[in-house]
Formats: sequence, structure tokens, C-alpha cells
Amino acid sequence: MKQLSVLLTLGASPAFAASGPFFSLGNTNFVVLIAFFLFVGLLIYMGVPKKLMGLLDARAAQIKSDLDEARALREEAKSVLASYERKQKEVAEQTDRIISTAKEEAMAAAEQAKADLKAAIARRLAAAEDQIASAEASAVREVRERAVQLAVAAAGDVLARQMTAEAAKSSIDAAIDQVDAKLH
Repeated sequence: MKQLSVLLTLGASPAFAASGPFFSLGNTNFVVLIAFFLFVGLLIYMGVPKKLMGLLDARAAQIKSDLDEARALREEAKSVLASYERKQKEVAEQTDRIISTAKEEAMAAAEQAKADLKAAIARRLAAAEDQIASAEASAVREVRERAVQLAVAAAGDVLARQMTAEAAKSSIDAAIDQVDAKLH
């Protein structure tokens, strides 16, 4: 029943009504349908679907290889990134070590400079004290020498006033005897 209703519905269409019976060569729709089936048959005979499937398979394989290559490149990029991050961390640690070493060396150099400055100040202070002591000793020596010179001069003046010719002669003789006694 269904088939009959479908055929009647198709038969009642305006295209079929205008062209006559469907299965005749006078019906253009039938001729087009036959030409279509012959064309599809020719395409199948020539192997066009196989070629299309081959092209599609080749394209799918190319896409798969591109995806695999992209995955490999992604993994390589991840490993390179990890390597660079490790290197960056190592460089940061090395920089921190260099900075701490430089700070320690700077502190040691500052301490050494302080010690050297203290030693230089101590040496200069000692040299200044030595110069002062030397100048003081020199001044004391000069004062003594001057005092001795003045005492000798004063003694000479006193002796010259008190001394008579007879006393001078006896004093000279006593000095000669004393020198003679000490030398022999």
C-alpha cells in the first residue's frame, strides 16, 4: 500500500505529468537519470573513487606526519625551554655566589685597608715621636754643650781674675805631673 501511494504521489508530480511515461526515452528526466548512472559507472570503472581515496589517504598521512612532527617539535621546544630555565637558574645561582664573594672580598679589603691605615698611622706616630725625642735630645745636648761652654768661659774668667803668675805656674806644673802620671 505504501508503495502504491508513493508511486501515485510521484506520478502526480507536475514534472511527470508534463512529460508522459517515466520509463520512455522521450522523458528527459529518465534520460538524465540514465546519463547520471552511466557517468557514475564510468567514474567507478576508471577507478576515480580509488584515486580519490588514495589522495585522501595520502592527505591524511601527510596531516598525521605533520602532527607527529609538530608534537616532536613541541617536545623538543619543551626540553629546550627546560634546559634554558635550568641554565637561567644556574646563572642566577652563580651570580648570587659571585655577588656574595665580591661582598666578602670587599669587606676583607675594607678590613685590610683599615688595618693598613692603623699601621701607617702607628708608624707615622712612632716616627713623629722619634723625631720629637731626637729633637728633644738634640736640644738637651745643645743646652748642655752651651752650659759647659758658658761654665768653662765663666771658670776661665774667674780663674783669670784670681790667678797670679806664681799660682798659674804651680797649677801648670801640677797638671803636667798629673798627665805624666796617667800616661805612664
